[in-house]
Amino acid sequence: MERVSTESDIREFLASRRARITPQQAGLPAYGGNRRVPGLRREEVALLAGVSIDYYIRLERGHIAGASEEVLTSIANALHLDDAERAHLHDLARAAAKRPARRAKRPRGPLPDSVLRVLRSMTDSPAFIRNGRLDIVAVNDLGRALYAPLYADGAPQPVNIARFQFLHPGGRDFFPDWDESPNTTVSLLRTEAGRAPYDSDLTGLIGELVTRSEEFRTAWGKHNVRLHLTGRKSFRHPAIGDLTLDFDAMELPAQPGLTLTAYTAAPGTPDHDALRLLASWAATENATTGSENPASDVDPTGGTT
Repeated sequence: MERVSTESDIREFLASRRARITPQQAGLPAYGGNRRVPGLRREEVALLAGVSIDYYIRLERGHIAGASEEVLTSIANALHLDDAERAHLHDLARAAAKRPARRAKRPRGPLPDSVLRVLRSMTDSPAFIRNGRLDIVAVNDLGRALYAPLYADGAPQPVNIARFQFLHPGGRDFFPDWDESPNTTVSLLRTEAGRAPYDSDLTGLIGELVTRSEEFRTAWGKHNVRLHLTGRKSFRHPAIGDLTLDFDAMELPAQPGLTLTAYTAAPGTPDHDALRLLASWAATENATTGSENPASDVDPTGGTT
């Protein structure tokens, strides 16, 4: 099975992190003269990490499979990696060594009823459960209303946030913060690619997006990763208009690889009023169409049930 994490991914990730740090930021003397690289040289990273130059060059060429945890930590410290980048570096090393991923085996089949009951009980907050490929595998009524454009026109299940964002004509309008939102999506997929390098569905999705979207291809080449646990996200809903919501994302320990995301807005704010309007719109739509949201009609791995 083809994998996403390759020697070139390792090389480009390390080189891109090295390029963004100046000697001054790393606490090294600022030597005069022209530098041929925008950031640290390889020998400077080796010095900061306490490894030989030849060994670091070998690592940056992608031969990272035998690197110890201590060496990886030293490299991460030298490159000023954040928590997401540190985890990604270790994931790449595991993939290169073909060691098991940190996550337990992912479940197949429908989500447990108890999980769906929790999702349905969140009546005041749009909420959904996604997998690492950004397939929405379960959603509550308000969440389905918020993401209505993704479900329009008989969209195939499960709907995929990244595919809609980059390939659907309405993606740019629905996600109006185009300076930030696409980079977030790509960073999440890049993070997942490190965790699950042998996921053929993930590889297929990335290949499709790289081939069909220049914007995705450009962002993918930056090798950025991130933890996406809390923050704010903007939408331009076709019926409600613009709203910006706080989100909190929580991994489900009993369902490895799945994340529950819920949106809220502070009481008394225009965005809170917009959420109430969204709830009224959703109730009207459901009454008009006679449809009911079963919360989940796909399995957690992305296939239909």
